[in-house]
Amino acid sequence: MSTFLGPIRQLGYVVDDIEAGMKYWSETMGVGPWYYNPAVPIQDYTYDGQRHDVTNSVALANSGEMQVELIQTRSDTPSMYRDFKDRGLRGLQHVAFWTRDYDRDLQMMLDRGFTPKMSGFVGKNGRFIYFAEEHHPGTCIELSEVMGPKGRMFDLIRDAAKGWDGSDPVRPFPDLSGE
Repeated sequence: MSTFLGPIRQLGYVVDDIEAGMKYWSETMGVGPWYYNPAVPIQDYTYDGQRHDVTNSVALANSGEMQVELIQTRSDTPSMYRDFKDRGLRGLQHVAFWTRDYDRDLQMMLDRGFTPKMSGFVGKNGRFIYFAEEHHPGTCIELSEVMGPKGRMFDLIRDAAKGWDGSDPVRPFPDLSGE
């Protein structure tokens, strides 16, 4: 467990084919059910300080307390996912720490010398930020706010994985737009 931000709560994998990824993880690894959004509604998205419109597909499932995220980019918009793929990489791209005190934890990361690279938000109180990899080549760190509807969705996904029997392996994201 990190002594700074608590336990790592999510492993984020960049994939070329998210449907094949969900099938593999559910049938071979026994992880599911998957909550899938073919076009995540990311607001206020920035990369290297520049705003962009981005289209990514995301699927989320839990294995115990650990959430697995599959990400497929659907555009050539600048992103750390695109950078990862452009380097010929696939697989684990980031680890995420979840926070209920985003401003405090963000300031702590900045004070420790981490450089923001990519950020945005999904739903109310659903901010996220990825930090540049200069502290360690390879997997980067995401800080993800889990208040509001995104936090409730993460609870739903974790609870659905408990005792999952393999049925209904792919489910839609709950609607986060109204909150």
